Amino acid sequence: MGLPREKRRGFTVALDAMGGDHAPAEVVVGAVQAARQPGVEVLLVGDQPALEAELARHSIKGLPITLVPSEGVIQETDHPLQAMRKRPRASVLEAVRLVKAGRAQAMVTMGSTGAAMVSATLVLGLLEGLERPALGGPLLGQLSPVVLVDLGSNVDCRPSQLLGFAAIGVAFARSIQGVASPRVALLTVGAEEGKGNRQVREAYTLFKGSGLNFVGNVEGLDLFLNKADVVVCDGFVGNVLMKFTEGLGMALAGRLSELIGKHLPPSALKDLAGKLAALTNAAEIEGGGPLLGVEGIAVVGHGRARAASVAAAIRMARRAVETRLVETMRKELAALRLPVKG
Repeated sequence: MGLPREKRRGFTVALDAMGGDHAPAEVVVGAVQAARQPGVEVLLVGDQPALEAELARHSIKGLPITLVPSEGVIQETDHPLQAMRKRPRASVLEAVRLVKAGRAQAMVTMGSTGAAMVSATLVLGLLEGLERPALGGPLLGQLSPVVLVDLGSNVDCRPSQLLGFAAIGVAFARSIQGVASPRVALLTVGAEEGKGNRQVREAYTLFKGSGLNFVGNVEGLDLFLNKADVVVCDGFVGNVLMKFTEGLGMALAGRLSELIGKHLPPSALKDLAGKLAALTNAAEIEGGGPLLGVEGIAVVGHGRARAASVAAAIRMARRAVETRLVETMRKELAALRLPVKG
């Protein structure tokens, strides 16, 4: 299946072809799009007969795409650990194992977030000093570059875990976005110290003494106002906020025809709707976000992703590798003045 990693040039990604609402068809199209880019090799992981049938629909002669057989899929409705025991060669697990073995530099999946998190944690391992990985990245597409951590992988968190999320969020802002000294804030119901629930109040004390560039609390409206580069919350709050912004963009795009349709030709209206979606939905631009805190690059995309988002997620994975995101996370965790665990 190709040369050993140390002899290979370019970027090799292990792509879970069976994950997502539109797999494998849309994932395969995204893989073909990515493989047409210079220096990209795709290891397409999944059910071999199904993938061969999908690839036969495309002109792939000469493209660096290799099939890697797997057995089974872990669905969103499955309990990740139980499903992994029943299907130990599931596509997401096999994709992560390719990274661990050095045959790929990153993995990408549009499948179950829980399965991706558990697989990456068990196979790749956590960075030293971190208790849990987290999903993080831009929340608002082109409307705001603010990085939100956690976006949904940890719905119950202790204050010390939020501190760890802050450190890996800072690493994302440095590596992926090029922010030299990211400002860190806690998301809560008021800007003043002491506002929020017990979790946030205790986290505030930890953040103040951590050595982070901590600027205090921010409210939801501040996400649009450039008051912080990295905003930290638990995954319950983060996921609700992410889905709200996605839904708001979709709802507004759906109302465009009613509001201004008579003033614009259909082509212009469609273009405007697409731009509105890009403003409010980071997944439309980035395709997915890296699972922060594991010893390797694992990018998790949206379950509803189409081919363009799959290709974008592969670009995100490549950027994370080329900017040494894992190394930066390791440094940020080591620099904390307080232990992350506790």
